[in-house]
Amino acid sequence: MRKLVITEKASVARRISAILSNKESQKKVVNKVSVISFSSNGDDYDVVSLRGHIIELDYSPEFSDWTKISLTDLVYAPQVKIIRSKNILDTIVVLLQDADEIIIATDFDREGELIGLETVIAANADMSIVKRARFSALIKRDVENAFKNLSSPDQRLADAAEARQIIDLSWGAVLTRSISVSSGQIGKNFLSVGRVQSPTLKLLVDRHEEIVNFTPVPYWRIVGKFGDTSFKGEHENNQFWEEEEAHAILEKCLLCKDGRVELYECLVKEEPRPIPFDTTRMQVEANKIGISPVTAMKLAEELYIGGYISYPRTENTEYPKNLNLRNILEKLKESDFRAEVTEILKQDSICPSRGKKRTTDHPPIYPTNGASSSRMKGDKWKLYELIVRRFLATVGGNAEAEITKCVVNVANEKFNAEGYVLKKKGWKKYYKKYITTTNIRIPKLEIGSSVEIKSVSVMEEETKPPRRYNQGSLIQEMDRLDLGTKSTRHEIIGKLYSRSYVQGNNMVPTASGIALVRSLTKHGGGIAEPGMTAKLESDMLEIMRGEKTLDFVVKESQDLLYRSVVTMESEMEAIGNEIREALKVQQFLGKCPDCGGNMIIKRSTNGKFIGCDGFPNCKQTYPFPNGAMVQTVETVCKVCKLPQLKVIRSGMPPQVVCINPKCQSNVEANTLGTCPTCKVGVIRIVYSKRGKRFAGCSRWPDCSQSYFLRRGGIIPTNKACGVCGAPIIILGDHEECINSTCSKKTSKSVNNLK
Repeated sequence: MRKLVITEKASVARRISAILSNKESQKKVVNKVSVISFSSNGDDYDVVSLRGHIIELDYSPEFSDWTKISLTDLVYAPQVKIIRSKNILDTIVVLLQDADEIIIATDFDREGELIGLETVIAANADMSIVKRARFSALIKRDVENAFKNLSSPDQRLADAAEARQIIDLSWGAVLTRSISVSSGQIGKNFLSVGRVQSPTLKLLVDRHEEIVNFTPVPYWRIVGKFGDTSFKGEHENNQFWEEEEAHAILEKCLLCKDGRVELYECLVKEEPRPIPFDTTRMQVEANKIGISPVTAMKLAEELYIGGYISYPRTENTEYPKNLNLRNILEKLKESDFRAEVTEILKQDSICPSRGKKRTTDHPPIYPTNGASSSRMKGDKWKLYELIVRRFLATVGGNAEAEITKCVVNVANEKFNAEGYVLKKKGWKKYYKKYITTTNIRIPKLEIGSSVEIKSVSVMEEETKPPRRYNQGSLIQEMDRLDLGTKSTRHEIIGKLYSRSYVQGNNMVPTASGIALVRSLTKHGGGIAEPGMTAKLESDMLEIMRGEKTLDFVVKESQDLLYRSVVTMESEMEAIGNEIREALKVQQFLGKCPDCGGNMIIKRSTNGKFIGCDGFPNCKQTYPFPNGAMVQTVETVCKVCKLPQLKVIRSGMPPQVVCINPKCQSNVEANTLGTCPTCKVGVIRIVYSKRGKRFAGCSRWPDCSQSYFLRRGGIIPTNKACGVCGAPIIILGDHEECINSTCSKKTSKSVNNLK
């Protein structure tokens, strides 16, 4: 029997082929497309990979003119399927001619089901011979089991994904055109609006406005210290809104030398293990160790394809009963976690923790193979270690802590004290890198006994505004509100940054982001509210369960969009004015020192640049920093009086710099020393178009001397290496030669040089 296998990615095609063929496969080329062929158990296989969706939805050309097509007409405009990779589809058509069985082996989720089904349908395949291979890990056991137990494709799963595609295109196209045309931001300057993106942005804007409008209120706390160990107790009323009341109680307490123990309880309590990782929890924990959700998903995909972890897109928090946890632990013996694994395997039983979410498509994220930090580096290792340690924590023993509660009566005022002492590490031993445990000891006391008062004091504090979201906490909130899916939330956050709607690690909304949300809230008939998007998410699930059809959900969504657009069209002038004013604020950097005009961020066919709005009378222009996130500041350069910018690049501390790269302030900060090759130019820090940092000679291209620069803040020393002549720099807290190939390259701690 000849079998045609269709995968979603080339890397998955290679891995499946290696597993099923025992690494004995051959490559051939059909229509310039690579096909992997092999024989196994008497069957001949051809494996071809797609590139995600090779068929995409779009509008036909007559709807492409943004200014001529009515938005209400666009709501119901027919969408057409466009083949983006015709050579791949043609190759599948050729291979179908000899195939006795077609096996869809795309990712097992809504999107993967649609990708596979739409491809075989477009190729006019005989659907009676189409089968589905479903697996959650790219390891030998799972892949072989999936191909031995093929099932039928799930049309309802694919319909749910297609409904999302149709609805997202309708909402995105209609709302983006509405906002962009009304504000005059068309072409490359268009303003993106999306069904999930806009409610997510509203969360950030609402939080920002809470913080900006927050007025702190002072309050007072009374804290006492008791006994020989000076354990702390806080007055039972932990917030006094009147200072006089707090000080009146303080004066009463200061008259006493001892307090009386009214309550003393000491109990040993189990501390339950963390639940297994679903996608959201993995992204949240990764963000805590400096790996953004976007990067975490990219790395998780690489780890999955490499056979190191299970499928990373899952909502499940309960390991299935047929998952052999001991086998997983045995595999992890071949890793840096051998000692911890050996210890856990000695337990009488392996009984994992479990969360409240249970699904049948994929298990929680768990490690599938051992790895070593000597071979896997950087953030990829950090994420792998996090996943391994989370798994170990879920199968380790419970921790135990001694919890002490004590109430001390001072002049009829009660002070509460709580103690915590970790008695049994349990799972915390394996997960200690990611948690903080602080022991607070309270000595054993008898009820009714006296305890010495060491001190009593009043502390003034004030109420604080809510915290801003970071990427991890935002993903948690999106999950809670059913905004987006486990597979798309990180992409939505990435779009908010790329569209310049938010900036910084704390996701502060920009002027355009704020204006966009305000306009949608005021004029959009509720389209920016999370509840509306959550309703559509529940509709997708009903399609999967067979409770609603694709056509019904799409029509319901488009009707909802139509009602909102009718309102927006009648108020387009107001929307445009609001957004244009916000963009002016966002683009303003400061005053031009030559003519007194405004230095603003502009766009040309070559991208962003900085220029004076007095053009053509004033022609002051400066390049925009390459490959960096840029924030405006209110300061000016002390040397040339031009505006400054805060420039943030990956792996480097933020820098406030003059907008003129040739300003002496920038030249001094970026000059590292004389070029050892030509002896004429200087070695300076340079950034590529993508923001990559390196050091190169100022006489390039006449002198091509360059050096790779490691990540971190750099301070020039004006010293040269005694061996190779390259500049010496301070990188972080070490002084070193920048020449990575220097035979005597050493790194000395700055502290040791003092």
